[in-house]
Amino acid sequence: MKALALILLPALALAAPPQSRRVSTLLVPMDPGAEASSVQMEGYMNEALSHFAGMSVRKSEDLFGMPEDPEARASLERGRKGYSESLAAFDKKEYEEAERKVRATLKELQGAAGAMRGCSPLCDALALYAAVLHLRGDVEEAKLALIDLMALSPTHELSPKRFTREFLALRVQVATSRTSLLRGTATVKSRPAGARVFVDGEAVGYTPVTLPALPIGKHLLRVERPGFRQHGQLMEVGTDDIEVTANLVPTSSYKAYDAQLDRVAGEVNRAGEKASGVAAMAQSLGLDRVMVGTLRSNGEGSELILGYYDARTGQRMAGRRMSVQGDEYGQLKQEMERVVNHLVNGVGEKVSKSRDPLDSRGGMEDWSSEDRGGRAKAQDKKAKAGDDPLDSVSGTEDW
Repeated sequence: MKALALILLPALALAAPPQSRRVSTLLVPMDPGAEASSVQMEGYMNEALSHFAGMSVRKSEDLFGMPEDPEARASLERGRKGYSESLAAFDKKEYEEAERKVRATLKELQGAAGAMRGCSPLCDALALYAAVLHLRGDVEEAKLALIDLMALSPTHELSPKRFTREFLALRVQVATSRTSLLRGTATVKSRPAGARVFVDGEAVGYTPVTLPALPIGKHLLRVERPGFRQHGQLMEVGTDDIEVTANLVPTSSYKAYDAQLDRVAGEVNRAGEKASGVAAMAQSLGLDRVMVGTLRSNGEGSELILGYYDARTGQRMAGRRMSVQGDEYGQLKQEMERVVNHLVNGVGEKVSKSRDPLDSRGGMEDWSSEDRGGRAKAQDKKAKAGDDPLDSVSGTEDW
């Protein structure tokens, strides 16, 4: 039996799938203007790398972390407990106790925005607070609480078994009032720029970003950038324009990476055959291959200098210098995909995860010789003997 096992071991070793290469894209912004777009471009390039077989893509948040704010998490847990106690008092018709507890709960939840992924329990607490105010006759204050509730979640359901018919009618009245139709504008910035912005759980862009036509009232704001602690707050939108700036706190991993950037940026810009600084950085991040670029803004867009490196040796296997015009027309993702395919295909790594021969075809393959992950390389058609001489003629060649 032992002899059989020894015979089978080499065969099993040969049959085992090859280990995936750990790869990632890292862009070094050279000025504040480039900083705003670097994270978005990194994401698009990592997505393009994921199209290749034999590659295990490590995103920036995997490399540097993007931890929650622990204080926000603690506030959220206390807020949930407070809402449960408030609801219990309300159901017992102990309305003064319910109001006292729900006020404390709402105050606690103001600091929990960074840990919230939906409007619960904040929306539930606002609805309960409005109902308590309505019961003691403070209708105008109840309306204000309902405006905040509808700004956070216009379709939030109120239970007819718990709330009175009069309160439910008040909610409908507020929803159709002129006040509920008012809108405001918020500009969200961050230090550093380029952080992803979520408003009421929906991704709305990257900092700096201006958000027009937001319903007046409270909104949940969350700001995320790989390598930094997540930031969250309740944003109050009124008819006057507001501006919010998030000061992001870096992780220890990102601080160590940031200390190497000057040397790495210089090696990428010189485009030498070897880059020992790139190799040291990539090895410290546990990578086998790394696509490193520098991004510098100019008058109309940005200049991208990109290199594709072997992390073990620092060998520069491929490189590209190009102008990037931004993402005004939604073309940036395709542009980043093309440059990644150009570099990776240039070193022979053309095997794709997909076996569908039509997976990467969009009907415009003849317009460009570049392919997606090596799956659909355009081939020039050559006429064969006996073929129709007009088979490849469209009639517009002289034009």
